[in-house]
Amino acid sequence: MKELRVLLYESPDNPYYSLAFEEALFRSVRNGAPPTLRFWRHSNAVIIGYFQKAEEEVNIDYARRMNIAVVRRFTGGGAVYHDLGCLLWTIATKGPEKGGVSYLYDHLLEGFVNALRRLGFNAYRENVNDVVVSVGDRAFKVSGAAGSFREGAYLLHGTLLLDTNLEVLSKVLKVSKAKLADKKVSEVKYRVINLSSLGAGVDYSKVVKAVVESYSELLDSNPYLDLPSKDEVELARRLYEVKYSKPEWNLLRFPHSYFEP
Repeated sequence: MKELRVLLYESPDNPYYSLAFEEALFRSVRNGAPPTLRFWRHSNAVIIGYFQKAEEEVNIDYARRMNIAVVRRFTGGGAVYHDLGCLLWTIATKGPEKGGVSYLYDHLLEGFVNALRRLGFNAYRENVNDVVVSVGDRAFKVSGAAGSFREGAYLLHGTLLLDTNLEVLSKVLKVSKAKLADKKVSEVKYRVINLSSLGAGVDYSKVVKAVVESYSELLDSNPYLDLPSKDEVELARRLYEVKYSKPEWNLLRFPHSYFEP
């Protein structure tokens, strides 16, 4: 049976380095590192997708007043707010050469959905990369995912709202009225929900255990706790210095090639 490396590796007060490590991890798995499941958090940050314009997705003035970092990730998807009540998870693995988007969201994302089901939630995927839970006759978003694939390597990462400050989330993110209308709500905070508010006694350790078990089953692998390699840390440090710490990347979206270390 294969092995699944598990990293409890985070830098809550330096989201710029956290996102640099995500890219380093993707490159590492692409170059032969074992399948890896990472858990991490940020204390106060907005993470925007690669294709987004910061000023269109983020209330920049509010973010500055609240000392909320704005960081661009190398994957697509939408803007998300992170505080310590939001658990971040990443699965990086080799996969079928022609698996593409289907392998990311039809296969890998099911590992996370099944973890929530293990915890007793009626969870399912919606809009390709959102994960929602049913509460009565309503559905609430608890997670959004984004990913990338190249040369047979895949990285999928996402959020999980455990106990996030939804007031701050609704003020710092700009969400179009059309998107809210589609969800039949007037404010972003009313279409998302914290798992802690559902009274299920779910906490960080229970979620981590369920996600590890679910991905171990999905990838038919034995999990083991590990630390990042020296090469991964060194590459993350270089990416942080030349790319993820720069406004040209985070706010102006210069191309990848501009920042190659």
